[in-house]
Amino acid sequence: MFATPQKEHEWLQKFVGEWTFEMPGCGEGQEKSTGTETGHMIGGLWAQLNGSGEMPDGSPMTTRMTVGFDPQKGRYIGTWIGSMMTHLWVYDGEMNEAGTTLTLSAEGPDFETPGKMRQYRDVMEFKSDDHRVLTSHMLGDNGEWTQFMEANYYRVK
Repeated sequence: MFATPQKEHEWLQKFVGEWTFEMPGCGEGQEKSTGTETGHMIGGLWAQLNGSGEMPDGSPMTTRMTVGFDPQKGRYIGTWIGSMMTHLWVYDGEMNEAGTTLTLSAEGPDFETPGKMRQYRDVMEFKSDDHRVLTSHMLGDNGEWTQFMEANYYRVK
């Protein structure tokens, strides 16, 4: 069972390289977060993104993301883990028609109510080959999406 990369897999090449990121502070008195990320391809089918940096409170963080494309489902899929939590995020997503924005949906723990799960989505928009923006959103009890995080990524090489 050897897969041949398709155009959707080739799109994932956009993540390959060395990146820096910055996130504005989320609350009063919190500084912006900064860090680095390295992206590479696995077998031409998976993008793996390895990040490290500082949380808004100054504590260190490490993250790992995988993103691929499942031709049978016709959907982008992936995972995300971070050193700041125990939940494995499992992504299911789609690309916009322009091929600039990948939206990945996942279920995860409600940050405010222990034991409750909530729907989330991460939106990765490529503004150019060397600049992308990640926004994270959660679905509220009122049925509306609320953005709670934004990070700008800039290609170093």
